[in-house]
Amino acid sequence: MTPRGLIGVLHLPAMPGDPGYRGGGFGAVEARAQTDAQALVRGGVSGLIIENFGSAPFIKGTEGDRTPPHHVAIMATLARMVKDKYALPVGINCLRNDAVSAIGIAAATNADFVRVNVHTGTYVTDQGIIEGEAAKSMRYRASIGATVSIYADVLVKHASPLTNLSATRATKEALGRGGAHAVIVTGGRSGGPVDVHVAREVRAAAGDKPVIIGSGLTPDNAASLVAYADAAIVGTYFKENGEIDAPVDEARVRDLVESTRGHLWS
Repeated sequence: MTPRGLIGVLHLPAMPGDPGYRGGGFGAVEARAQTDAQALVRGGVSGLIIENFGSAPFIKGTEGDRTPPHHVAIMATLARMVKDKYALPVGINCLRNDAVSAIGIAAATNADFVRVNVHTGTYVTDQGIIEGEAAKSMRYRASIGATVSIYADVLVKHASPLTNLSATRATKEALGRGGAHAVIVTGGRSGGPVDVHVAREVRAAAGDKPVIIGSGLTPDNAASLVAYADAAIVGTYFKENGEIDAPVDEARVRDLVESTRGHLWS
């Protein structure tokens, strides 16, 4: 199931063991997630996605460098909490690229989807070279009987494809040979706006499969982008003063929800 509308991001703060950890234990992580989730839901989002965003610098998340067990445990705890409390679609994103752990969390908590930054292809990133693991993650999904949907980024932010790759080809490979259920289109960085020409190209290449805006949606550009997407994942704009590490500002959530109301997501 793809939520239509705005999917709010629960950016988890740095956890014990992370370079940016400042104390408070896992209780502080849960408290922040609860506060942000409440603001997002009150503001009118249609879904939530949990990310271990405060754990930078990120591990690759691929074979031999998986998400730490305590990250998996707290993300599963929080996924179950918000799923039960709010009855909204919930997604999991294990940064940088651990689709296997994300699928496991989602399956165990009845979450609805996972975000995979590099599902197919090979990209140069700040974590080094990351190769997509569609063959491994999709087989793992099948082996445990999971029905969780796979949302795959196309030309993902903070990365460059190793070879010349068009948005059309990347979209078709993720959905076709990669077996993803939806694609995500982003700008070049967290909070960076999506190029409307790229959004249009991805929409055309995706056919009847869902397309999701993955970064940079604001009231100023919403009208030009929502025509090409079924939903949008929003993190930065929803924060106080638009600062990515700040708490969620319910007023800003309402502002963007109202800005998209009356378009194709209604």
